Amino acid sequence: MENLIKGLHHITSFASNPQQNVDFYAGILGLRLVKKTVNFDAPDIYHLYYGDELGQPGSILTFFPYDGIAKGRKGNGQVTVTSFSIPENSLEYWMRRLDKFNISYHKPAQHFNRETSIYFEDRDGMGIELVANSEDKRPGFSYGQIPPEYAIKGFYGITIAQSDPRATTAILTEDMEHKTILEEENRVRFTTLDQPGSYVDIINDPKAQRGLGGGGTVHHVAFATPNDATQLDFRERLLKKGYLQPTPVLDRQYFHSIYFREPGGVLFEVATNDIGFAIDESKEHLGEELKLPEWEEPNRAQIEKGLQPVEVNIEKFRD
Repeated sequence: MENLIKGLHHITSFASNPQQNVDFYAGILGLRLVKKTVNFDAPDIYHLYYGDELGQPGSILTFFPYDGIAKGRKGNGQVTVTSFSIPENSLEYWMRRLDKFNISYHKPAQHFNRETSIYFEDRDGMGIELVANSEDKRPGFSYGQIPPEYAIKGFYGITIAQSDPRATTAILTEDMEHKTILEEENRVRFTTLDQPGSYVDIINDPKAQRGLGGGGTVHHVAFATPNDATQLDFRERLLKKGYLQPTPVLDRQYFHSIYFREPGGVLFEVATNDIGFAIDESKEHLGEELKLPEWEEPNRAQIEKGLQPVEVNIEKFRD
């Protein structure tokens, strides 16, 4: 039977200033701003989507930027690191680029004696990792300020911190079709596809503090499912568990979603792959205009008045 879960879909986090967020992710990291819309549940706030050229599942990092938001604290019960995949021989390039923009980073390190990565944080303190590897055959993307041979390809995986990982592990392996593939000290890796874009690492640190939401922390992680039918099948699987209480299906315009909070505290989403970001903008012009759900169109003037204008300015981020 084909898996209902197909790796990661997107990751959504809290940020502070929206232009600062655009400058970091589109300017410094070179991700494409594929959609500029609003938080459907709080339309006075942007919802900014970054990804590869088309914003394909497994590449999409999104933000709710609240200017002036209190800084959060990374810790147990959270996704603490979002890892991106980069070409195998590009770490030196990225360290020079981070130096240029005064972004401190840890020296290169390895997990599982397998891939080499560097860790750093964005302007709000969100944990980011660039993982150099030869496995990833996806094309990279940048606006031209980063050479194609060094460009980010999409997600590599995520890291979840837990003081007791047993319940989260059970959800992943018993209900979400993940298998354990690697273990070392206090870190275990799970995957559905065993390829970049599908890795979930859980680190076990009983002494670490509990995480607190706020700027620089992850709000939720979304896993991919092919379509509405597979999403409903998965939702029924959760309902049979009796205690996970998934939400009804919610229309997020570019995908359909269900949410549930796993016992370790992380908010999980399962999102469909089959809609995408080109339904209201051409592929050539993704992310250029503010797009609103149809039910908010009557409020466009008021919404636009309350939002700080943002733009992708590439010239100041060229090598």
